[in-house]
Amino acid sequence: MDAAARDAQGGLEWRVTVQEGASVTVEHEVGVVARAWRWLLACMAMVWSRVVGFAWKVWRIAADDPRKAVHGLKVGLALALVSVFYYTRPLYDGVGGAAMWAVMTVVVVFEYTVGGSVYKCFNRAVATASAGVLALGVHWVASKSGELEPVILSGSLFLLAAAATFSRFIPTVKARFDYGVTIFILTYSLVAVSGYRVDELAALALQRLSTVAIGIFLCLAVCVLIYPVWAGQELHHLTTRNMTKLAAAVEGCVEDYFAEEAARPAQAKSDGYKCVLNSKASEDAQANLARWEPAHGRFGFRHPYSQYAKVGASMRGCAYCLEALSSCAGAEMQAPEHVKRLLRDVCTKVGAQCARVLREASSSVATMTSSRTLDFAVADMNTAVHELQGDMRSLPSMLAVKLAETSLMDTMPLLTVASLLVEISVRIEGVVDAVDSLATLANFKQVDDDDDKKGETEMMKVHPLDEPDTDGASPENQMTRV
Repeated sequence: MDAAARDAQGGLEWRVTVQEGASVTVEHEVGVVARAWRWLLACMAMVWSRVVGFAWKVWRIAADDPRKAVHGLKVGLALALVSVFYYTRPLYDGVGGAAMWAVMTVVVVFEYTVGGSVYKCFNRAVATASAGVLALGVHWVASKSGELEPVILSGSLFLLAAAATFSRFIPTVKARFDYGVTIFILTYSLVAVSGYRVDELAALALQRLSTVAIGIFLCLAVCVLIYPVWAGQELHHLTTRNMTKLAAAVEGCVEDYFAEEAARPAQAKSDGYKCVLNSKASEDAQANLARWEPAHGRFGFRHPYSQYAKVGASMRGCAYCLEALSSCAGAEMQAPEHVKRLLRDVCTKVGAQCARVLREASSSVATMTSSRTLDFAVADMNTAVHELQGDMRSLPSMLAVKLAETSLMDTMPLLTVASLLVEISVRIEGVVDAVDSLATLANFKQVDDDDDKKGETEMMKVHPLDEPDTDGASPENQMTRV
């Protein structure tokens, strides 16, 4: 064996002389200890890389949204404050051995948003009080019945638990009082069952109710007073972000379809509509929690949070059409490039105007103002749609004159995209109507006269008086319709 092979194997070579005078080569491989050491180092490196990767993910979560880190500190502070009742002798003697119920209350009711905490605190307080009072009443009646006391207690527990569990299937109860029903069943079961062996049941129930009240008070104090996170504001920001993403998706879908094959990006820039399609659960949950929040900032006591769900539903209707439009860009059957050029400019214009309307609507919701600029943007979008429809009607004659060798079947994918753009514009008008309803119900403030003049000036720039209207009307009539 040559030296290079020996070095590659990392072994030793011994030569032994035998009786005949010939030499035999004996190789010594690396020992078990060395292989085990290398395996241990590899495992330590793998564990260290995973620890570093996990730490980096945790850091990114805290850096992207510092409120999540603050929420953890708030929970720790609330638990530290409520634990004083357990560690301090005078306070512990005041609430008795039920002080741990205050700690448990903070653990189960402290949520990320104020609405979530208020929802759980209210449900827990009402459920605990009602179940405790009802259990005391049933226990008093059962104690007067003599030997039938276990039967009455068990029968009441069966009936109330069955009725409360069935009520969770009612949509209204499920949405607003599901947690309270669970606490009601738990509290009634504990008080009713333990009351059979406890003499002073009223004192025990009063101690538990007082400790629950202490935990609720500390939880709400920390959640509301220290960097509160309002579910209403989260819902408001989610709606505006979805509108902005939807606007970018409209432009991205049109650009992806009309881009040349060589210049078409591998990853579409129009994935924003997917966030809109997947946000229904978040919108419904935040709208439900926002109803429990007190008035704060620009959000009044009876702010129309349910209208945000309607705005989101109209945006999802638009996003479904965008999903179909995005699939057209990746379809195998495409219209020829020379056919796409016939409607490229007008389709791009429609996409840009649709995106402009969505951005104006997003700005209106974000600033809580009603602006006439949104109406001007809708008028521009409708004008571009009318132009697109006119070009679609004249497309067969254009093919006969310019591209006689092109069949009408080659234009079907292009007509599909154009039809989807028309449908998207109609659904965007639905989004605008939902935003107008939200502005009316939420009393969005009106813009100043200067802002109105700016909007009119912008409209005049878009529709100069020296250009004829597309449908043959005079410029004066066009401005009157707007």
